[in-house]
Amino acid sequence: MASEDDDPIIQEIDVYLAKSLADKLYLFQYPVRPAAMTYDDVTHLSAKIKPKQQKVEVEMAIDSMSPNYCRSKGEQIALNVDGTTTEESNTYSTKLMDKQTFSSIQATTNTSRYAAAVFRKGELHLTPLHGILQLRPSFSYLDKADSKHREREAANEGGDSSPDEAEEDVKQITVRFSRPESEQARQRRVQSYEFLQKKHAEEPWVHLHYYGLKDSRSEHERQYLFCQFTGMAENTELVKSPSEYLAMLMPPPVEDEVAKAVCPSNVLSMAQLRNLPLGDQVRTLMKNVKVMPFANLMSFLSPGTDSTAVLRCIQQVAMLVQGNWVIKSDVLYPKDSCSPHSGVPAEMLCRGRDYVMWKFTQERWVERKAVAAVVKLPPEDVKDFMEQMSVTRINRGWEFLLPHDGEFIKKHPDVAQRQHMLWMGIQAKLEKVFKLSKEDMMPKKQTPQPGSVVVSGEQLVTMAREKVHENYSVLERELQQRHRAQSRDSGVVRVKQEPLSDGEEPMDTSSSAGHNGAVNGLHSGDSSWNSVNGHCPPRAHTAPTQELRDFVSSIFRKHFVLTLSELKRLFNLHLASLPPGHSLFSGISDRLLQETVLDSKCKQILVPFPPQSSAAADEQKVFALWEMGDSFDQHRQILLEIFIKNYRVRRNLIQAKLTQEFGDNVTKTDLDRLLKECCVSHGGMWYLKGTVQS
Repeated sequence: MASEDDDPIIQEIDVYLAKSLADKLYLFQYPVRPAAMTYDDVTHLSAKIKPKQQKVEVEMAIDSMSPNYCRSKGEQIALNVDGTTTEESNTYSTKLMDKQTFSSIQATTNTSRYAAAVFRKGELHLTPLHGILQLRPSFSYLDKADSKHREREAANEGGDSSPDEAEEDVKQITVRFSRPESEQARQRRVQSYEFLQKKHAEEPWVHLHYYGLKDSRSEHERQYLFCQFTGMAENTELVKSPSEYLAMLMPPPVEDEVAKAVCPSNVLSMAQLRNLPLGDQVRTLMKNVKVMPFANLMSFLSPGTDSTAVLRCIQQVAMLVQGNWVIKSDVLYPKDSCSPHSGVPAEMLCRGRDYVMWKFTQERWVERKAVAAVVKLPPEDVKDFMEQMSVTRINRGWEFLLPHDGEFIKKHPDVAQRQHMLWMGIQAKLEKVFKLSKEDMMPKKQTPQPGSVVVSGEQLVTMAREKVHENYSVLERELQQRHRAQSRDSGVVRVKQEPLSDGEEPMDTSSSAGHNGAVNGLHSGDSSWNSVNGHCPPRAHTAPTQELRDFVSSIFRKHFVLTLSELKRLFNLHLASLPPGHSLFSGISDRLLQETVLDSKCKQILVPFPPQSSAAADEQKVFALWEMGDSFDQHRQILLEIFIKNYRVRRNLIQAKLTQEFGDNVTKTDLDRLLKECCVSHGGMWYLKGTVQS
């Protein structure tokens, strides 16, 4: 905000893109003519164009009655060009140089950075230029005069010779057939100046009609410079981020690209890689490496890259196998491609490779013969699958390439659970495609090698459930001992808790040090806020505590607008700062948190996200502070009501709505404060906080 105060916004102008003349608009420049001396009042005799070459010729009349015109020179030039004959093909029919021709050359071949702008009624309308041409006087009449002179000299020399001498000039000639043209000779001929000139001359001229500046037809054509649709429809082509807009205005020069070191086509430098968008970086790395732990992937990316954004990208191009990420088959073998070894279509390759990947989710070692018997693909394709993600072991088969990464599963249980569900769907599809029985899908018992760990996906889930039950038993025992100790100290008699029967809920417990993170800790991004094994920890809190109300009230007075996912992240950070045994560790559900938010003078804003939006369910639940008790409550409510109709709006629309409600009392400072509290700017539009990816 400090930088904005130093350089305030004076006026906002809507910019529109007009396309009616996008492929027809040329800019003519006259570099040898002063800008004050225009050709607007000069008579234009004719005009023609070669569209492919963007070559234009215009004939303009010369005022032979002007006191500045040298009549004798004009007659001499006409005589030299046309001679004394009177023909229709003569350049100057009046025996006087009374016109001149202007011929064009291209000022630039790339006009994507240039446009013609028209400003009207506070709106700026831009029309892209199809070509920029520089028109200069053509002196082709001098070439014609020179050729006439040579013809006259040749005629005079021919007239002086006698018939006898002419007969002596007759000689015998020999006809020869040219040899077949080689490829190198053909390329040299095609690149020669004579060939290019001949090719340019083959394009026919298109004759044009010229209309003056004040002609009614010209005025009609000028109306096409304005965008025809300037209503409420949004021109999304101009909604760009600042970096994208800057790149469009100032693309990198060609010299920099030429100066870069030339790498092989299959090699990408780290500098080039980090210039790509994050999604393309992840895709490129996975396509080259095929199998990679998440920690290694983060090390290849730029320092400070958000791991949550990387997780979102990696799940689009890879699948989790034994805690490591393996490139998806449909990314490696895109549609309409085929095997480089056997020519098998991509669809069959994807099915076979998915089966190999699924086998490695169940077992540490896989036999190649068993895989080939199921997928029924050529041996070279099956070998290619195996080599991408495993290594061969003598008398053991093929072992997965990387050790099991249990640390990633422990750190990101929500991602592991989501991947497990995806593999369940792929397993059902493989059963149907390959007609496998339940026995075929069961993992085989394998004897682990010394120092190795063999854990299947189902075993991981079972182990996690047992661990949670064990942790809760330890917690209950510790809490019972603590309550008994407190009862003895305070003199209050406590009733001994009996073992719980099925269907009963345990007493209100608080986690102790060493277990609050593993048992009741809330994992960011997990929709249920429970452990990945699906076990729901029992809760006795049915109403929000005062501590939870205080947290929600303070966090919304600070941020004003929060999505559910961001609120849960902030709640996790708050929990991390609390001492062990705090009451907030007793398991706070999504529903309880949302009820507390709605009871704290907040409302859920139903922002109309686009149907193609990739935002998760928690990211589409938006809550905002509705009543704070200050003079800005009404301003804030009007702003939030605007976003109920559209998920992005312009600043001038917000300002107009506030002015309509409160008159001219709304200052620029008030509007800036309101937008800073509740919104973020992206690509020239304003969004509620958390509803747009930066």
